Amino acid sequence: MMNNILTIDVEDYFQVENFKEYINYNDWSNFEQRVKRNIIKILNILDTFNYKATFFILGWTAERNSEVVKEIYNRGHEVATHGYSHELIYKQSENEFKEDIIRSIEVIEGIIKDKIIGYRAPAFSITKDSFWALDIIKEVGLKYDASIFPIQGHDRYGMVDAKPQIYNLDNDLFEVPPATVKIFGKRLPIAGGGYFRLAPYILTKIAIKKINNKEMPAVIYLHPWEFDPDQPRIEEANYIEKFRHYINIDKTEDKFKKMLSDFNFTSIENYLELNEVENNV
Repeated sequence: MMNNILTIDVEDYFQVENFKEYINYNDWSNFEQRVKRNIIKILNILDTFNYKATFFILGWTAERNSEVVKEIYNRGHEVATHGYSHELIYKQSENEFKEDIIRSIEVIEGIIKDKIIGYRAPAFSITKDSFWALDIIKEVGLKYDASIFPIQGHDRYGMVDAKPQIYNLDNDLFEVPPATVKIFGKRLPIAGGGYFRLAPYILTKIAIKKINNKEMPAVIYLHPWEFDPDQPRIEEANYIEKFRHYINIDKTEDKFKKMLSDFNFTSIENYLELNEVENNV
């Protein structure tokens, strides 16, 4: 059976883009951190299936939860960076972005005492307006990016003309896009997050099979807070924001286990190595 790719974006419930209007970055320290319990839950599930994943860890969170980062690494999973402050790339200058990603790399590598090779932008925010970020990712020594969502119509991300499979960029980085399927000529997201929680599991299963039938891995992403139905509620948020964040959050764990039962998964790093990709990772 083909190996698909599982990724976890390690951030807490109060750091998400949906709630940025109500929660200032400078106030993050005032919120209860729940990432540790949720990561341990995910790690234990993955141990049961003997699968590895890539954990894109926010630098701010890593700095305050170093024991969790070590636990992820010591259990044999890939550790990568999600940036430091969860700021959308196209809202940063090039210098701000470079400082943010370097800071995150230094924090994470300082904890695991090993090099990391991958990056995912907050909210997949490498778009045509921030394509310049790919050269900075290469410049700081990383080997792949997993930030370009090959869809259109989303208010924060998407590049409709981007390739839907893993490919080499012009600067020799690997690009690892989230899973999508083409239906009636339109490419739709099925990769994870709210899409995973909203769609009946049978549709996710059909979509992953469709991708695998093309000899491609499905790249799935989830967040620790999606495994936490008891998290504090951000009541100031509007209906759409609450819908995006909370829809079917109580069903994530069961659907996740079904998916792991039906398909094989590994990390990005392992997948690239096993498939002898052109980049030397």
